[in-house]
Amino acid sequence: MILPRYRIDHSTISGAGKGLFLEEAVDAGRIIAAPDAIERTYRLGELLGKPDQLYASARWFEDRYTLSPEWPDECFINHSFNPTGLWHLGFVFALRSLPTGTEITVDYRHLLPPGHAEDFIDTATGEKIVGLPWDESLMTTTRALASVLASS
Repeated sequence: MILPRYRIDHSTISGAGKGLFLEEAVDAGRIIAAPDAIERTYRLGELLGKPDQLYASARWFEDRYTLSPEWPDECFINHSFNPTGLWHLGFVFALRSLPTGTEITVDYRHLLPPGHAEDFIDTATGEKIVGLPWDESLMTTTRALASVLASS
């Protein structure tokens, strides 16, 4: 579920298709997207047995993933190595105060299985997008969230 008002429109990221844009300003640390109607999670081994649906997966914790093949609006949150949002345990938090019209992006390395690369590259840097190990992802996002909350 996406909490602030938003719209889906053409992404500002080259080759990304559509993106999710704020229709209202959001303060730093505010939750932008939150889990909603999660019926089950899949272990990585189960997920790898569904290669045709791997594109629709997101890591939530440890080796547990969700699948969203129905493409809900949250799926229009695109990747950036310099994101406007922070993916942390299935929530997306505003990394700074975001004005109306901001495209919401997150670092996909936190959503991917460890060592798995996206089929596309980061258009700003030309670098591959490769999933981080769980402990590194959790430490990174926890510290980033603590920093945002301490300064807001």
